[in-house]
Amino acid sequence: MDDRSDSGLLARVEDGVATLTLNRPRQFNALSSAMLAALHSELDKLATDESVRVVVITGSGSAFCSGHDLKEMHGASPETVAALFASCSAMMQKLIALPQPVIAAVNGLATAAGCQLVAQCDLAIAADNARFAVSGINLGLFCSTPAVALTRNVSRKRAAEMLFTGEFIEAETALDWGLVNRVEPAALLMESVREYASTLKARPRASLASGKALFYRQLEAGMRAAYEEASRAIASDMGSAEAREGVDAFLGKRPPSWKA
Repeated sequence: MDDRSDSGLLARVEDGVATLTLNRPRQFNALSSAMLAALHSELDKLATDESVRVVVITGSGSAFCSGHDLKEMHGASPETVAALFASCSAMMQKLIALPQPVIAAVNGLATAAGCQLVAQCDLAIAADNARFAVSGINLGLFCSTPAVALTRNVSRKRAAEMLFTGEFIEAETALDWGLVNRVEPAALLMESVREYASTLKARPRASLASGKALFYRQLEAGMRAAYEEASRAIASDMGSAEAREGVDAFLGKRPPSWKA
């Protein structure tokens, strides 16, 4: 995977972990059309790269992501703006479709579509100085697309509060509300993320991939349909080589081969 610094995105793979760094620090890593195109390209590659076990998304500088690039959008045609939002929404859905778990390493400010990106990642670890907001309402622009991800992470009342007021919440509040999984000292953020990624890498790849897909399918289904889907999935998983080895290892009181 190559660096895409001209697009505002840096991408690297190390020891089975792909790290995508939003790299427009002077613009607080705002999502330009070029950055979105680069994200699409990298996510498409990762979707078929079996050597990559975990994906991490983070930002450079003091911000994780400040949302869409308003300077780029200002004065653009309605068709251009609509295409930009459609591209961003499609990129967010690719995060769910990836077979690998995706961790947001929230190194700082996450606003509007940046907060959406945190919410859309499977998991999130935030620095203790990170702050979150869906602040479009303060500009006369309701954060409609961020609302999709946000309302699937935090409770209805808390999502409404963030969306209707545009006010910031601190990292500890984001943890309490369920927007992030953990909060770490800023200096230790990436170390903590690497440790978390190592935990995920120790899990069987195929089982994690099928489990992630099932997780999102059942989430959008009614209870009866969710149980039917989950029953089919777990029955299928029981016949997999990974599950057979895992059960044999458990009964034999030894670690499974895929954990070695």
